[in-house]
Amino acid sequence: MREISLYNTLTKKIELFVPNEEGKVKMYTCGPTVYHFAHIGNLRSYIMEDVLEKAFRYAGYDVKRVMNITDVGHLSSDADSGEDKMLMGAKREHKSVMEIAAFYRNAFFDDCRKLNIKTPDVVEPATNCIPEFIEMISKLIDKGYAYEAGGNVYFDTGKLENYYVLSNQNEEELMVGAREDVEEDVNKKNKTDFVLWFTKSKFDDQELKWESPWGTGYPGWHIECSAISIKHLGEKLDIHCGGIDNVFPHHTNEIAQSETYLGHKWCNYWFHILHLNDNSGKMSKSKGDFLTVSLLESKGYNPLVYRMFCLQSHYRKPLVFSYDVLDNVKAAYDKLIKKIASLGRDGELEQDKMEVFRTAFAESLGSDINTSQALTVVYDVLKADLNDASKRALLEEFDCVLSLDLTKEVEAGEVDADLAAYVEEMIEKRKAARREKDFARADAIRDELLQKGVEIKDTREGTTWSILS
Repeated sequence: MREISLYNTLTKKIELFVPNEEGKVKMYTCGPTVYHFAHIGNLRSYIMEDVLEKAFRYAGYDVKRVMNITDVGHLSSDADSGEDKMLMGAKREHKSVMEIAAFYRNAFFDDCRKLNIKTPDVVEPATNCIPEFIEMISKLIDKGYAYEAGGNVYFDTGKLENYYVLSNQNEEELMVGAREDVEEDVNKKNKTDFVLWFTKSKFDDQELKWESPWGTGYPGWHIECSAISIKHLGEKLDIHCGGIDNVFPHHTNEIAQSETYLGHKWCNYWFHILHLNDNSGKMSKSKGDFLTVSLLESKGYNPLVYRMFCLQSHYRKPLVFSYDVLDNVKAAYDKLIKKIASLGRDGELEQDKMEVFRTAFAESLGSDINTSQALTVVYDVLKADLNDASKRALLEEFDCVLSLDLTKEVEAGEVDADLAAYVEEMIEKRKAARREKDFARADAIRDELLQKGVEIKDTREGTTWSILS
C-alpha cells in the first residue's frame, strides 16, 4: 500500500490518510441536483474526486464510493429558503419533476462519460430513501436534537458545543453580506437551525410529497447525504468530498446531524475542491448562459482537453477559465497524444528503470493529489532513456488515474490529421519502393508503421490502413 497525504478541511492541515479499516476506503461524494445541465465548474469537482478515487486504487486500496442524486429537497438557497430547485426545473420546461430528474441525471452521466469520470459504486437518488430519512429524523427528535415548529421539523444547532467544527465560522460572520431578500424563518430557535422535513405548511405546489409522522411533506436537502452515506457505508466514513461551497452549510449540517444521530465521530477526512471561475467570478447557473461540456464540444474541444486543464492545477487553488488558456491546453494535449501514438510496441519491459517513474508518479499523487506534478512525470517518461514499449506501458498504467486516453487506440477516421498525413506519406513511399522492386525497403516501411500501431493492407482497390485495437 502506497502512502497518500491529503489536506483535511476538518483539521486544516495535510495529514497521512489512514482509513478505519486497513486497506479499505469508504468514500462519499455529494452528487448533482438534477434540475439542469452541469456546468464545467461543477464538473471540476467531479473530475478531482474521480482522480482521488483512482489514486486510492492505484495506491492499492479497495475503494467503495457512494454518491447521491438530489431529486427532491434542495432549495434555491442552501439555507432552507427559496424555491425547490427541482420544481424550478419542472416549471421552466413544463415537465414533471421526475421527467426533469431523469433527463438531467442522464445528461450528467453522459458528461461524466465524456470526461472519463468513473461512475461511483453506488448511486442513490434521494427519492429512494424516504424511510431512511424519516427514521433518522425520528431518532434526532427522540434524542432532543430536533423539534417541530410551524409544521416543519428543524435540527437544533443550539444543542451543539461546536457547530462550526468544519468551517471555523460563527453566527455573526455568517450574517455579514446576507441577502436582504431572504425572508427570515421565524420558526427557528437559532438562526443556523436547518430543516429536516418540510410539511404541507410550506410550498403547497410541491409535486413530490410523502406521509410522515409530522404530516405530508418532503425531506430537507442536508438529511439525504447523511442517511445515504450511513445506509451504504455504515457508521464510520473515511472520507467525504465536495466543492468548497459545500463546507457551509451543507457539510457542516451533515456533521451535526450524523454525529448526534450516531453518538460518535462520523467522518475522519474532508476533501474540498475550490471553484472554477471565469473573468466575472464564480460560475453559476443563475447567471443564465453557462459553460457546459456540450458547448465546449460545439466549439471543437475534446472534453478531455478540459480534464487536462483541470489536472494542470492543484485542486485547492481557484482555477480561472478562458478560451485562450484552453487553446493552449488543447495544443499541448494534441501534441502529447501524437507523441505517444508514435511510440513503438516491441521490446522487453525495462522494469528496473520503470520503477523510478512509478515511484515518482505515486509520490505526486501521495502529496495531496498533485496532478500537475503527476503530468510532469508523464513528460519525463517520454524524455527518458527507456525503450518505447516501456514508455507505453508506464503511460498506460498512469492513465488509469489521469484518464486522459493517453494510449487509447482510435479508429483511423478519428486520427489526428498530422498522423494521418504521415501514414499516407509512408504508404506513398512504400508504393515507390515496390515500383523500384526495393521490397526490403517496402517491408521496412510496413514494419515501421506496425511499430507505431498502424496496420496496412493491400487490396484490389489500393492500400488501406487502420489503427490496431
